[in-house]
Amino acid sequence: MSVKKKSLVVVTRKLPDSIETRMRELFDAQLNLDDQPMSPEQLAEAARTADVLVPTVTDEISADIVNQPDCRLRMIANFGNGVDNIDVAAACERGIVVTNTPKVLTEDTADMTMALILAVPRRMIEGANIIPEGKDWPGWSPTWMLGKRLGGKRLGIIGMGRIGQAVARRARAFGLQIHYHNRKPVAPMIADELEATYWDSLDQMLARMDIISVNCPHTPATFHLLSARRLKLIRKDAYIVNTARGTVIDEDTLTRLIEAGEIAGAGLDVFEHEPAVNPRLVRLARAGKVVLLPHMGSATIEGRVEMGEKVIVNIRTLLDGHQPPDRILPDMV
Repeated sequence: MSVKKKSLVVVTRKLPDSIETRMRELFDAQLNLDDQPMSPEQLAEAARTADVLVPTVTDEISADIVNQPDCRLRMIANFGNGVDNIDVAAACERGIVVTNTPKVLTEDTADMTMALILAVPRRMIEGANIIPEGKDWPGWSPTWMLGKRLGGKRLGIIGMGRIGQAVARRARAFGLQIHYHNRKPVAPMIADELEATYWDSLDQMLARMDIISVNCPHTPATFHLLSARRLKLIRKDAYIVNTARGTVIDEDTLTRLIEAGEIAGAGLDVFEHEPAVNPRLVRLARAGKVVLLPHMGSATIEGRVEMGEKVIVNIRTLLDGHQPPDRILPDMV
């Protein structure tokens, strides 16, 4: 009796051990045990040899890759919620199914967003470095390391989807007043629960907030949504937190405004040109003006395992001849 040949699945980065083990059981899985990012040439080679490619946000799957004459991919099963690293239109035109891993990282990202909302006004990272770095600590003083109280402040959320709503629920527990800008208002039941104020005009909301949290997805429409013009509307004593995508903010202008004291500070988990980080932002972090995290908003063991499980379900569903549950079409991007 002949044994059915397993489909070749190329995984571009190291995944949790339990996920890699299950992939080896189910597929002819080519793993990246060294976790070194694949070059464009290696990604192109994978597209020519694999049935399924499992990339992450660090892998750009361009039209050139999927349009190779000898591309044999049937599926791009993205390990991540966003698909801005993939030319979805080109893939679909070539007949390649694209999937993602939605609804997994909401709570983890919201936790990290709330951590930054706490850390920036209260100067937590700046204070946490005092003792370990051997800096002079004169002892408790009524006027030393003063930050800003959160209770009663206005939080403006840009993007009131699943993550934005999860952030709002956490922020309410800290006494923040919830405001938001979205393409359309949330359902009345959610607005009532969060006591949330909707702003049709992003410009008007920005000018009135104490803290601004960016929680919208990356799309062509949100590139530099916080443009130089809009950033200049923000109050001098306000803070910005971004756990979405670095390209939503004009990072160079944000840096200049913080340096000039025109914006009080920022908490950033994502960057416009990551993994490169603007050296001026690093200097601001050393001066206690910003908190910088290395894109770890969704970095929990549980979250990464759930993402991997979704990838496996999507692949198996396609290989079994059915529509994957998390398929992405061009009009969804």
